[in-house]
Amino acid sequence: MPLLSLLALLALTGCTVAAQPGDGARPPGGEANLRLPDLSLATFFGGAVDGRTLLLFGVLMSLVGLGFGLWSFLGLSRLPVHAAMREVSELIYSTCRAYLTQQGRFLMILWAFTAAVIFVYFQFLVGTPLGQSLIILAFSLLGMAGSYGIAWFGIRVNTFANSRTTFASLRGRPYDLHHIPLRAGMSIGTVLISLELLILLLILLVLPGEIAGSCFIGFAIGESLGASALRIAGGIFTKIADIGSDLMKIAFKIKEDDARNPGVIADCTGDNAGDSVGPSADGFETYGVTSVALVTFIMLAVGGQMLGADAVPATQATLLVWLFTVSATMIGASLLSYAASSAITRAKHTHSDDIDFERPLTELVWITSGVSILATFAVSWLLIPDLGDGSLWWKLAAIMSCGTLAGALIPEVVKVFTSVKSKHVEEVVKSSQRGGASLNILSGLVAGNFSALWLGLSIVALMTGAYLLSMLGLDALMVAPGVFAFGLVAFGFLAMGPVTIAVDSYGPVTDNAQSIYELSTIEDLPGISDELEHDFGFTPDWERAKHLLELNDGAGNTFKATAKPVLIGTAVVGATTMIFSIMMLLTSGMTANIDKLSLLYAPFLLGLIMGGGVIHWFAGASIQAVTTGSFRAVGFIADNIQLDGVTKASEADSRRVVEICTQYAQKGMFNIFLGVFFATLAFAFTDPYFFIGYLVSIAIIGLYQAIFMANAGGAWDNAKKIVEVDLAAKGTPLHDASIVGDTVGDPYKDTSSVALNPVIKFTTLFGLLAVELGVSLRHSEAHTLVTVLAVASFIAALVFMWRSFYKMRIDAPMLTTADIDPVVDEPAT
Repeated sequence: MPLLSLLALLALTGCTVAAQPGDGARPPGGEANLRLPDLSLATFFGGAVDGRTLLLFGVLMSLVGLGFGLWSFLGLSRLPVHAAMREVSELIYSTCRAYLTQQGRFLMILWAFTAAVIFVYFQFLVGTPLGQSLIILAFSLLGMAGSYGIAWFGIRVNTFANSRTTFASLRGRPYDLHHIPLRAGMSIGTVLISLELLILLLILLVLPGEIAGSCFIGFAIGESLGASALRIAGGIFTKIADIGSDLMKIAFKIKEDDARNPGVIADCTGDNAGDSVGPSADGFETYGVTSVALVTFIMLAVGGQMLGADAVPATQATLLVWLFTVSATMIGASLLSYAASSAITRAKHTHSDDIDFERPLTELVWITSGVSILATFAVSWLLIPDLGDGSLWWKLAAIMSCGTLAGALIPEVVKVFTSVKSKHVEEVVKSSQRGGASLNILSGLVAGNFSALWLGLSIVALMTGAYLLSMLGLDALMVAPGVFAFGLVAFGFLAMGPVTIAVDSYGPVTDNAQSIYELSTIEDLPGISDELEHDFGFTPDWERAKHLLELNDGAGNTFKATAKPVLIGTAVVGATTMIFSIMMLLTSGMTANIDKLSLLYAPFLLGLIMGGGVIHWFAGASIQAVTTGSFRAVGFIADNIQLDGVTKASEADSRRVVEICTQYAQKGMFNIFLGVFFATLAFAFTDPYFFIGYLVSIAIIGLYQAIFMANAGGAWDNAKKIVEVDLAAKGTPLHDASIVGDTVGDPYKDTSSVALNPVIKFTTLFGLLAVELGVSLRHSEAHTLVTVLAVASFIAALVFMWRSFYKMRIDAPMLTTADIDPVVDEPAT
């Protein structure tokens, strides 16, 4: 059915529109009509430098960032590590590599679906020359390859850093355990942002203005596709492995990351597939999509009441150059902040016996926010002092700084609900002490729900500040300046992108480091203490090493949680800007059909209602894939685990668990993504105002659903950490209860919530093309065709939504009473 639907779209659309190529029926204002201005029209420093020359500074800063990232990567690979630990990390990397290779094949299948619609749109509907259509497709493939490549780089960096962090713990110096994961994170963060910026700048500088806009859109759709698929699949994979490994601790009363458990290697692979691949691809896509949203807005909305027709291209070029120069400067600001923060931490803690692992990360985030805000104002004052009435430079800088401030403030709010020091997390532990798993789960739900309120208030407050600033003269340059302000807030979120990615990537390294310690069985190696003394010059402190690894993992959990709402927030705020582009298309620059953007217009209201249903389907479908996969993984591990006479699980059994996780991750991702894909086509073809309501709904409801799930999961995760570290209660009923809560939170925080971010952006971006396709066909009097396509796409969406549950169900027979072991009453104590 979905293939027939797609072929119908290709054949019918091609036949209908090809009969009238270039007939002018296509409405104005769409993304295919974006013609970027000549950047040389923008001049700076009294006319001494034009825009194209100034953007070469951005290229230089991108190369500096790439150089730093690669230098850090090579430095990590040369750090000392024992062979037993390196062997485990290389096994983890090899399973990650196999997983990513299979994901790459699936991505090409998904890209074929998306590329077909892009090609039909540009080639047959717009009448774009074949060569230009192929260039746009190439950039969509480049965008997807960028998300995929950054994900691969992130895994390689982290699997170098994890074993080096484990080895460093043996010295008993906490500073080393902080420095190595953060260095790995900064390597990933700077390469990610620098590569993204370099590609965007090359599109601006190399491609002709008449095709650059379309290539921006193609590139953004491609990277959004890659991030969506990798986030969904990675989130499913990691939580199948995590749950399968964790439940063995209850079933067999074995220790954390017991080397005899064949699920532990899969868990480590999942830490990278979900917590490294996902955020890396997601961050790459978020930065690019937000940039493209602002470029689209500038091209569609700039031309206010004080601008003559001749001044519009120069103003657009000035804003574009300013935007990307600020972005390039932020790479330098992040590197400078990292250097300053590292120097402070090194001076304080190089020889310290104790360290609060969260504190240096918090200091880095706030230092980066402050430096970035100062840099934004400085660059704005230098480049656009005369823009508008002469005061817009500081107003634009202040609006963007609202987002930069959010990048530091939101993590502080998240820590209130997820940190190991949080009263909410303590509440989860206290509830578990008396009420077991039941009250543990209820307290976590409370923390997640409360967090949605306070984070919502924080985001609304910062967006309100930006909106009020936009009312102070920006309407002289553009229509809907408030929407532009929201886009700048999203861009400000990403101003400190290298550091945001770095503190997020800190988590998978610390999580893997703890596992590698147990999997290496290094304590049991004959003569290991003498070997370390002879080869590396120190005597290991085994108990202190394990304690420090546990503490550092708690900090990693916290900062994994803090990065999630930042990326989710950019998805929603950035989607607002993209939705505005669709509104501009449909309302001819906000002069017609405004009445249809109202609750009084039934299709718009129905779209608002529909969006919530799709968000909850998505959450349920992704958790269903985790549940079924976990069922299979738990069954295999329980049947094959050997606890007597062996020190490690066999590599074959470990790889089989990885295969089970991969199988269900791919099945779940394929059904879910195509459900989203065809739902987007169906709703865009049904009615454009219905579709706008739908986009608004999935953005808002998705925001709160994601925040609730992410922070509830974070609270459960660190409640378990308190039980294990602070209370030293492993193997007790309290520990069992905390494990149950954590397994509930696993798909909440690392599957459903995080994948909503790229899904919202893919739907919005792809919807730009789909809704214009539908509108253009209606203008061509092809109403029947649009109806047929809407119905066919809706049926295809329902098929995949149905498959996401009914083809993912646990198909094992239910146990009967005779199969269940009787409960033996124990005497009261």
